[in-house]
Amino acid sequence: MKILVVGSGGREHALCWKIAQSPKAEKIYCAPGNAGIEEYAECVPIGAMEFEKLAAFAKENAVDLTVVGMDDPLVGGIVDVFEKEELRIFGPRANAAILEGSKAFSKDLMKKYGIPTAAYENFDDPEKALAYLETADFPIVLKADGLALGKGVLICNNLEEAKEGVRTIMLDKQFGTAGNKMVIEEFMTGREVSVLSFVDGKTIKCMTSAQDHKRALDGDQGLNTGGMGTFSPSPFYTAEVDQFCKEHIYQATVDAMAAEGREFKGVIFFGLMLTPKGPRVLEYNARFGDPETQVVLPRMKTDIVDVFEACIDGTLDQIDLEFADNAAVCVVLASGGYPVSYEKGFPIHGLENFKDRDGYYVFHAGTKKVDGQIVTNGGRVLGVTALGADLKTARANAYEAVKLVDFEKAYCRSDIGKAIDEA
Repeated sequence: MKILVVGSGGREHALCWKIAQSPKAEKIYCAPGNAGIEEYAECVPIGAMEFEKLAAFAKENAVDLTVVGMDDPLVGGIVDVFEKEELRIFGPRANAAILEGSKAFSKDLMKKYGIPTAAYENFDDPEKALAYLETADFPIVLKADGLALGKGVLICNNLEEAKEGVRTIMLDKQFGTAGNKMVIEEFMTGREVSVLSFVDGKTIKCMTSAQDHKRALDGDQGLNTGGMGTFSPSPFYTAEVDQFCKEHIYQATVDAMAAEGREFKGVIFFGLMLTPKGPRVLEYNARFGDPETQVVLPRMKTDIVDVFEACIDGTLDQIDLEFADNAAVCVVLASGGYPVSYEKGFPIHGLENFKDRDGYYVFHAGTKKVDGQIVTNGGRVLGVTALGADLKTARANAYEAVKLVDFEKAYCRSDIGKAIDEA
């Protein structure tokens, strides 16, 4: 098969790496790709939002399957464009990707179908939002309705912070049109867990659990980022939690979308909060997580191309989704100043140290090649990932692996997976 992956981050590098392991994958393309992805795929200079160009490329090159990693193209309707051209593509149509594309939609869906989540209200008028805050309990959570690169969530500890948050989202438009509407919801306490799942419209098969670290600095301090590291599995995701989620959240979401005439095929990412009252949905994503993919796929034993095809064909019930009985930890190496302002173009040293080192991986998130040298080209630069027999070993291995690579002004959190010690 000829397979095209759409995207350019660490998630897409992990996807290309995993697809390359399939005996079905004869040729892999990635648009637009990055310097690390070149090892597994031919990078094509077409942007992820250039749907017509991507579809034309897929036709011209007889691509058998396209896999979309990013949220923007999915919400924007890339799947609809490809299907219209009778091209096979893995991912939800635009009317299903709204599960991530609008937080107001997803909250209303959960309320309608009794899927456990935080209490909330939706607002499209900043004055009404400000008036509502006068009667609210704190802390409280403000969410931009649309896509905001994983950064459109503000936790406000008091009324003044919340009012400033409304101004930031709805008036100053810090997250662009994503802030035309917003959700104000109750603040939930507990452990956060991410569960990615494959869906074929009817059947859902969950991947292994993971836990992300969103804040830029140690101790969950600093600004929200796209994710500074992750580990898998989560020791807090017990068999009891899994059973509850299967009964009340996972299948219920797939069935709710089908009932709404929004058949979902692709990946649903369940962001969960394990509250004292039981698991609640924090958020949905309509695609693979980043950096969760970098710890989930190295543990996956099943041929991923078989799974993609089963999701498209509605035969996921025939797939035995298997994961190794081990653990993985990913530490993101970022550019100094991220997530605000940072410099690009610093040479990256030590990437060759990962060659032939079993269980150690370096997934490129923001890199490019200049005159044969791989240099930094983003805020999150590398996802340094390692396996281990258990979480503590994987964590030790991941931080050992971080020492193998370097670039000017690099920084990472030193406490990724520290919660493991409390399990």
